[in-house]
Amino acid sequence: MHITPDTVAIVTGGASGLGEATVRRLSAAGCGVVILDLPSSPGEALAAELDERVVFSPTDVREESQVQAAIDAAARLGTLRIAVTCAGVATPGRVLGKKGPLALDAYRTVIDINLVGTFNVLRLAAAAMAGNEPVDGDRGVVVMTASIAAYDGQVGQAAYASSKGAIVGLTLSAARDLADKGIRVMTVAPGTMETPMMAGLPEETKASLGAMVPHPSRLGKPTEFASLVAHIIDNPMLNGEVIRMDGALRMPPR
Repeated sequence: MHITPDTVAIVTGGASGLGEATVRRLSAAGCGVVILDLPSSPGEALAAELDERVVFSPTDVREESQVQAAIDAAARLGTLRIAVTCAGVATPGRVLGKKGPLALDAYRTVIDINLVGTFNVLRLAAAAMAGNEPVDGDRGVVVMTASIAAYDGQVGQAAYASSKGAIVGLTLSAARDLADKGIRVMTVAPGTMETPMMAGLPEETKASLGAMVPHPSRLGKPTEFASLVAHIIDNPMLNGEVIRMDGALRMPPR
């Protein structure tokens, strides 16, 4: 789908990491962008740094009214045609740890943010896109973010792997549901990436994680994720599929 001067995107988790890189890439391509992130995030500062058609909408992706408010903000900028869901948490915890079973509330929170939050954005964005005039045959494109943990869940990733595996399972079903509306749905499953989740790790730990990747033997860059998102938007035959972006990494148990 060709980005026109009227095209607007929403990006969840857009104030940092993969989301920030995507916001910057889409803005540079001439797209209006609404950054969805928590009020405590640097979303407002990022919007102020970029084009006047980039705005910040404080959002908890689990809340219908807040996501809808962001979609309404997109409508004021132009026509919403792109949604990218990068918001997520990776709270660790074994099914049965030293303190007993994983707390159900801890598990539920990860599922609610990563999976329910993603679906909340998907459904509301699709509802807005369905009324668009087609551009290159598309009324809209939704790109969701999973993880290779969906396939290679490690020790302590029960909640995270569950949430990301569900997004993988959602991809084809959602693409088929929305095909008659002219809306494509794709998912990217990144490997180990240079994101804020990694920022607190010692340099030797990050180097060790990068060395596990067959080629290139390093952590992935958020700009590489954003480049893939841009290609998905541009390529009309990419629909209903999950793309691993991991340098051929298959994660070990721990």
